[in-house]
Amino acid sequence: MSYQPRRRELLAAIGGAVVTAAVGLPARPAAAADVYTAYLMAHFTGESATGEQMYFATSTDGLHWTDLNGSQPVLLSSVGEKGVRDPALVRSPAGDRFYLIATDLRIASGKGWDVAQHSGSTSLVVWESTNLTTWSAPRLVNVAGAISGAGCAWAPEAVYDPAAGNYVVYWATITDKARIYYSRTTDFRTFTSPQVYIDRPGTQGIIDTQILEIAGSAGGYRYVRASGDGQITIEGSNQIVGGWTRLGDLSGLGLTGAQVEGPILHKFNDRNEWGLWVDQYSSGRGYLPLTTTNPASLSAYRIRGTSEYALGASRKRHGTILPITQAQYTALHGRWATFTTGVNRIQSYNFTDRYVRHSNLDARIDAGVSPLADSQWRLVPGLAGASGVSIESTNFPGYYLRHSNFDFALAPNDGSTAFAADATFTRVAGLADSSAVSFRSYNNPTRYLRHYNYLLRLDEITTATGRADATFRLTS
Repeated sequence: MSYQPRRRELLAAIGGAVVTAAVGLPARPAAAADVYTAYLMAHFTGESATGEQMYFATSTDGLHWTDLNGSQPVLLSSVGEKGVRDPALVRSPAGDRFYLIATDLRIASGKGWDVAQHSGSTSLVVWESTNLTTWSAPRLVNVAGAISGAGCAWAPEAVYDPAAGNYVVYWATITDKARIYYSRTTDFRTFTSPQVYIDRPGTQGIIDTQILEIAGSAGGYRYVRASGDGQITIEGSNQIVGGWTRLGDLSGLGLTGAQVEGPILHKFNDRNEWGLWVDQYSSGRGYLPLTTTNPASLSAYRIRGTSEYALGASRKRHGTILPITQAQYTALHGRWATFTTGVNRIQSYNFTDRYVRHSNLDARIDAGVSPLADSQWRLVPGLAGASGVSIESTNFPGYYLRHSNFDFALAPNDGSTAFAADATFTRVAGLADSSAVSFRSYNNPTRYLRHYNYLLRLDEITTATGRADATFRLTS
């Protein structure tokens, strides 16, 4: 969760959606026998201006990582505290849907850690997707609001429980100390009442629990979990709720809860080996990988040397790793990897000192834009069809130029078909100069993006002035 310098003191000292009953999921076919060949990591980077947002990185070997989106966020939270930390990626049992859940917290806004712990958000932030590249708008689910004295809801995770036919969602909440609570859900919208899941003896707190299901079991256990409770403690069980046995901790490797947090457990795709990543929060160095051939045996873990892994350009803090198929890897890179060199400014053809920019979510052309990033865009494959283009903000990733009633604004992608169509254009030769570019509407193909009185609008073009207003040049 990244408690920063207060973490040791916290563990020593303290040791949306309506929450309703959630029934079992209907019977589903087993997830398709997909062959996983790569990995997706979701993470945050720290307490910078955009560090508490959603970042993605990919890997083909599970040890060497490439940042997507030019090491910039891929999703921004527009709800709650407008910042997210500690993301968890969850695949549905049928493999047809993904959920991304995270802590609703933004320390960079000036909120202190004491307030965040004891008077913070009791909600989680949730996105969902069918393909990992197009995500719904974020929403809040108030999972911990019914807990007496709850001060926060941190570091959420989820695991599918086949015995019950639903997901067990669990997180840390601080009352007199930090405990892990859980609820059940089928849709990440309605949840059962929260229950205590893990409560360490005395004043000892616990956070950052992650559970991994082991196909065929390891050391006699179907599930292994890692938690931060003064150590990074490893436990095993044959059921998700109850029956857990302490197997040991990482102190024998010189790693204690005063040094590392935010454990990630995952299996390597091509071999019977598992990874355990721990966030070196106390030294600010990001994740460190350990590997093992038996996650239930502490003596089998070994720390990887610095020459054996690479984290990419951005610092990676408490996150999650999901195995993905080659098709998903290709789609993720098609969606975000090319952005490293795909930043453009859109210059007016007839007012050459002015550029398309957003200001308070309105869209216009201005000179002397400050900050410059308000006039920087990525032309990405069209949300309504890859043959078209959509125009995405660089400093508000996930926000696009979208027309509504022929007016333009910068709006977050809500995942709807209507939004995709409104935010997609056909790039054509410039109406006033074929060496430039014009943008024809995807769903109103007789209309073009143009400026009028410096504001952007969608118009039918019938005059020379209109053709000039609807013509632009792409610059770096």
